Amino acid sequence: MHKQHLTYNIASMDVAAILGYLAGALTTISFIPQLTKAWRTKSTKDISIVMYIAFILGLLLWIIYGFIIDAIPIIVANLITITLAVIILGLKIRYR
Repeated sequence: MHKQHLTYNIASMDVAAILGYLAGALTTISFIPQLTKAWRTKSTKDISIVMYIAFILGLLLWIIYGFIIDAIPIIVANLITITLAVIILGLKIRYR
């Protein structure tokens, strides 16, 4: 009986990791159209600089949290997302 419980926990962790990576991939990918549009049109007039600064700070906190709890999906997804967000913020500052 103890062995079945252990198997269930391992399977649950695998499902949790898959969900984490999937959620991270979807939220990260969602920034690519914004980045592509800003890069292509050189227009960022509808992008809020305050929102992106707050968002980047939030991502930084998620990354720190991911390291604290040793959650690779949280760390990886937020590192990629923060990179995209910083590029978009840079474009916002450049194309004001």
